[in-house]
Amino acid sequence: MRTICFYFEIHQIIHLKRYRFFDIGTDHYYYDDFANETMINEVAQRSYVPALTALLEMIRREEGAFKVAFSISGVALEQLEIHAPMVIELLHELNETGCCEFLCEPYSHGLSSLANEACFREEVMRQRQKMKQLFGQEPQVFRNSGLTYSDEIGQLVASMGFKGILTEGAKNILGWKSPHYVYHCSEAPELKLLLRDYKLSDDISLRFSNSEWAEYPLFADKYISWIDALPQDDQVVNLFMELSALGLSQPLSSNILEFMKALPKCAREKGITFSTPTEIALKSKSVSALEVPYPMTWIDEERDTSCWLGNVLQREAFEKLYSVAERVFLCNDRRIKQDWDYLQATNNFRFMSTKNTGIAINRGIYDSAYDAFTNYMNILGDFIKRVDALYPIGVDNEELNSLLTTIRNQAIEIEDLKKESAKWRALSEEKPKKTAVKKPKEASVAQPKEGKSSGKSVRKVTKKTVSKTT
Repeated sequence: MRTICFYFEIHQIIHLKRYRFFDIGTDHYYYDDFANETMINEVAQRSYVPALTALLEMIRREEGAFKVAFSISGVALEQLEIHAPMVIELLHELNETGCCEFLCEPYSHGLSSLANEACFREEVMRQRQKMKQLFGQEPQVFRNSGLTYSDEIGQLVASMGFKGILTEGAKNILGWKSPHYVYHCSEAPELKLLLRDYKLSDDISLRFSNSEWAEYPLFADKYISWIDALPQDDQVVNLFMELSALGLSQPLSSNILEFMKALPKCAREKGITFSTPTEIALKSKSVSALEVPYPMTWIDEERDTSCWLGNVLQREAFEKLYSVAERVFLCNDRRIKQDWDYLQATNNFRFMSTKNTGIAINRGIYDSAYDAFTNYMNILGDFIKRVDALYPIGVDNEELNSLLTTIRNQAIEIEDLKKESAKWRALSEEKPKKTAVKKPKEASVAQPKEGKSSGKSVRKVTKKTVSKTT
């Protein structure tokens, strides 16, 4: 039976303020609070709230037949909790239906998977704990920033216990193969790969309201007929997009939500079901390994990392940022940790892009890629000064790496001790239950007058008593 997997990304850009060279060392706050609050409220009102409400209505109306998955960055969660708590409430309602799955991703929505394994692991585990704390779900499927994936990243994700990972069904990787099958990582066969059908996904997220599109206007029955017409062996159709596509990229006036609401009924008529990523990863068998030697993403036509690291400016900023990764990893300063998360976000490098894609990049406050680079590097200069103040430049990276290794080993040892402690605690809780009946007998031994103890026991008590008297 053919199944559709709907996944939506929720991430919120943290806008940096204008930061001059002369601010370095004097101003340690880097953000445009007004722009951040205004933007997230606008996105919540125009997209998140109506879209989540529609998805909730679809799940309830279909009585569990419709299912959906979300990946929310830690940075977005922080902003939503402060400025748009109604979005969090709707996510909780969706979670309570049992038809909504939450995936895991790097907390910062950054590119640590391309730069530093220790930072990547720390971010992922932090985000995993956040999902469990907030929604009671421990994610089993991973989604990297920009769907970034390679064999090396897959092996790393598998080592953290994930069952599957989402990525792009890029033609330059698939070749003649179809994205409508489940594959597995060539370096870790236990990790399933769910590949995005970029054409069908973009039909909704990019082309739906385009009146010049040949398929405009698009109706739900036509869309489902395209899926139904796929080869019979194609079993999984992965539709991955940003949640903001429902309301922002495709305005509510285009009837995008009415289109979405009609999909389950049309799918049911064709015998097509809906599944979550974990259900697919656990139940579907992989048809073959997929070799991805270099990172691929879902950004731009090239489907690679050139949107973030394609020019000298971007690579310089990227390398400079991660040159202090080990030092940030060691520190316990809350402000530095938070700034580190915000400075890692992919949009900071996207603003520096000089690619000619035919689509104008919304650079926010910046006039050009060079303007974005200059502002970011000024902020990064101040940030690095603060980090160096905690760990002087005289302490080289080898010493820090040695200390980092010690900390990791201690963390492993602490986990082992916790497991051992839990084991003995469980045994100690069982032991009193078994010996509870024997306690009255021990008490009777100390009372020879009752005559219930054995003679041997009485003699022992008597000797002790006599010795105490003498």
